[in-house]
Amino acid sequence: MFVLPPPPRYPNGNLYTGGFPGGTLIETNNLLTHPTGPEYQLVVGEGTYVLKEDLLLATPPPHPSEAPVQNSNPLATTPIPPTAGTKLSLTILIPSQRNVQRLYRTDTAASAKSALPPSIKEEGQSPGSEHDSFSRGNGFADAFRAQAPAFGEGNPALVTVVGKDVKDPTKRRKPKSNIVKSNSSYISRVIPHETLTKKLQEHNPEGLFAFVNVNRAMQWLDLSSEQKWEPMSQKYSRLNKNGIINSSPVSDIRWLPNTENYFLAAHMDGTLVVYDKEREDAAFVPEENGVDKASFDTERGPALHVKKSQQSRNQKTNPVACWKVSNQKINSFAFSPDCRHLAVVSEDGSLRIIDFLKEQLLDCYTSYYGGIICVCWSPDGRYIVTGGQDDLVSIWSLADSMLVARCQGHSSWVTAVAFDPWRCDDRNYRFGSVGEDCRLLLWDFSVGMLHRPKAASVRQRGSVSTMQRKESRSTVTRLRSNSSLTAESEDRNEIMHPVEPRAQTAMLPPVLSKSVDEHPLAWLGFEEDCIITSCNNGHIRTWDRPKEGTGDGETRSSTSGSNL
Repeated sequence: MFVLPPPPRYPNGNLYTGGFPGGTLIETNNLLTHPTGPEYQLVVGEGTYVLKEDLLLATPPPHPSEAPVQNSNPLATTPIPPTAGTKLSLTILIPSQRNVQRLYRTDTAASAKSALPPSIKEEGQSPGSEHDSFSRGNGFADAFRAQAPAFGEGNPALVTVVGKDVKDPTKRRKPKSNIVKSNSSYISRVIPHETLTKKLQEHNPEGLFAFVNVNRAMQWLDLSSEQKWEPMSQKYSRLNKNGIINSSPVSDIRWLPNTENYFLAAHMDGTLVVYDKEREDAAFVPEENGVDKASFDTERGPALHVKKSQQSRNQKTNPVACWKVSNQKINSFAFSPDCRHLAVVSEDGSLRIIDFLKEQLLDCYTSYYGGIICVCWSPDGRYIVTGGQDDLVSIWSLADSMLVARCQGHSSWVTAVAFDPWRCDDRNYRFGSVGEDCRLLLWDFSVGMLHRPKAASVRQRGSVSTMQRKESRSTVTRLRSNSSLTAESEDRNEIMHPVEPRAQTAMLPPVLSKSVDEHPLAWLGFEEDCIITSCNNGHIRTWDRPKEGTGDGETRSSTSGSNL
């Protein structure tokens, strides 16, 4: 592995030495080690996962635009600034056609069709159709993407981008700012690897790149041994500069499925904003005269307040769309594999399911207590998994619109959840979770396991009586008396779902629970050959999957270290 970039020495003085005039130079380097021993192994039913490497990222000193940390007393306790931890974004640049042998067992046309969520099954696909071959050949994701309509379809204002500096609408707008020559406080320095060109030429076309955020710095890592693609441009553009569209910080951001230019940003004021990277910004005034409705309607429950629709004809500048979801911070969101639904979790303890193509709120669920921090979809789009401040992982069914199981095993907040698509099929699922208790937990469940306890058998799935609906609304009103949920919904009582009592909820134990770091964990990802975890302090650990025919793992040499 080579790591980009290796930061150099920073100047000494009060700014970087905590107020000590005679402080030493700070030298930050990425450190790669290979720990060994039983404590660095994960023993599961399919074999033993072995820690391949532990990469400790260089933690940058304070940004020059920030006030220096004053600590004149060496015995004083300096508060640690808040952090979201080390978050990764994995990608393959221009990959060749790969034949990934996943564990999707869609052997028949009937099973392939039954594995699809309702939005796909209602399309009228017949056995043996093109969709069936997609499901068996390339997995569910490719089939779903092929069926999903484009964002803003039918709106001619979103077809092309016409600007005063763009003669040809089909050409991309070039960024104006140069990272190297920038004097902005937004970007202070860029440090490329000294042999960058050579490393890029040696890169494996199917190798993973990782873009890693740690505090205010971003590092570009190559998680493979070879490379051959051009580096990213040294140009950049800034959107929502000075909060011209939304002045609150961004808590999560992702590209919209099936689009090249649009991305969705979640803001801490509870707003979701769709930006176009090719459009200029302008002062944003909501199309409904800028007036927000009441935050919660006790009669009709929550709703999606559309401040600007994707179908708006006014698309000369950003935003493309703007939706008010909550009055509190949106912690995370995830797009469904069918590219139609959006799962949003927020600090108010709610999980919302949104049809973002129709701009419609479908369902809203609540936690036992506290906010929900993380969310992900199963590869087939049937289930949604969340984790949060109640120390629980929850499994929700999209088709049945209900909670199907709680997963108990963490002793602190759950910070990340993810499915392992290489150990999922149409009936059996594997997912993992990490939390502030420094533990990695793996969970297995099957469709047959998710049965309802006998105490709940009197209530049929998908049917809620009028009395129960009224009770659910009053229960939510009592639990959320501060009106943290948003308002103005369609006249649809089924949107708001009651909090399921623990006695009526199936409990799922983990198949693995182990402390894998000394610091709170922040991120979890599954790849074909490994599991990757990261913590708040900059550790990225790669766990090799069990090798077929080689027992439970390979014996590694003693721990070694190297500066990168």
